[in-house]
Amino acid sequence: MRPRSPLVAWLLIAPSLIGVTAFILLPVLLAFVVSLYRWDLIGTREFVGLENYASLLTGGVLANSLLVTALFTLISVPLSLGLGLVLATQLNRALPGSGIVRVLVVIPWVCAPLALGVVWKWIFQPSTGALNALLGMRVEWLTSPSLALPAVAFVAIWQNVGYVSLFFQAGLSKIPESIYEAARLDGAGPLQILRHMTVPLLRPTTFFLAVTQVVASFQVFDMIYALTGGGPARRTEVIASLVYNQAFVSFNMGTASAVAVILFLLLVVITIVQQRWFGRRITYDMS
Repeated sequence: MRPRSPLVAWLLIAPSLIGVTAFILLPVLLAFVVSLYRWDLIGTREFVGLENYASLLTGGVLANSLLVTALFTLISVPLSLGLGLVLATQLNRALPGSGIVRVLVVIPWVCAPLALGVVWKWIFQPSTGALNALLGMRVEWLTSPSLALPAVAFVAIWQNVGYVSLFFQAGLSKIPESIYEAARLDGAGPLQILRHMTVPLLRPTTFFLAVTQVVASFQVFDMIYALTGGGPARRTEVIASLVYNQAFVSFNMGTASAVAVILFLLLVVITIVQQRWFGRRITYDMS
């Protein structure tokens, strides 16, 4: 059989390559170029080299946003994965009403994060909010420096747990039932099966979810913008919020682009670390 011309393959992947180049590679390159200038979107650009990066590393603003983003990620991602796994194990049992529950838990994920932020801001309102009315007490959920970030992380968990559970359920469906039957015959209990069999065999799914959820948590903006706007006292100013504030509040496109470049490099490093950690711990053959 005569092999096809490589030109056919290039033509087939051309639409994807155009999208990746236009919407990923070129914006990253442009952001790096702009980060070397001082520019307010209106006046003339002034080349300053690495001055924007130096001011970020010494000013403390970037360090605060990195810390806030890291705390948000450490709260939301592990809990989303853990609760999603628990929910998936229950949905996988195909109990009555599982289909309805599956639809209900996915609805928050398909909704616009900005709209969810507006709804939850009303729920968290200290005087007229539904949550304080239910508790019968006044709690400053979004204006307290100690409660704002956990409240925002809770909304993120609530939004993502259904999405995570669907992927875990798909992974569970690929595990042969004979493996579980053999474990039960050997006297393994539900917790032992979950810990020593289900969790290790779900590592490919866990790796995918961990990478995508960490990347998403480092890029979260619209929901936090609707809930707190970055306050109080910058306790919820994640990196994406810092980019927005520098670009469209302070009108310093150079600094905003420098933050975006640092975020890009940070995500690359985090993804590589996750890939190295999961690489030798993944089992693909479950036959």
